[in-house]
Amino acid sequence: MAKNVPNISESEWEIMKVLWENAPLTANEVVEALAKADWKPKTIRTLLDRLTKKKVVGVNKEHRVYSFYPLYAESECQRAEAKSFIDRIYGGTMKSMLAQFIEEDALSEEEMMELRQMLEKKGK
Repeated sequence: MAKNVPNISESEWEIMKVLWENAPLTANEVVEALAKADWKPKTIRTLLDRLTKKKVVGVNKEHRVYSFYPLYAESECQRAEAKSFIDRIYGGTMKSMLAQFIEEDALSEEEMMELRQMLEKKGK
């Protein structure tokens, strides 16, 4: 059974991406990694604090400088976000979402072939 992953905002996703790539990191290292995003250090620290309170990020307090690390795998968060999206937008029915993508030609031939292969594999 999958863990119940708390909802995370778009900004929090950016913090999580940095942590998934390089954790554990100090707050300063996260700030440095997001320097090109032009975020203020205080904003990043606030987001880290929020993620810690949501129990999405853990904190190692053994050293003088705290380091942060993800408590959920990226795939767990992606699954939770996808389920939330399908529930909100498509009434919890993946078939409705897939039908819309297929009807609007949002899928290339290659993507449709890959999807067919996944469905065949899932059906076995």
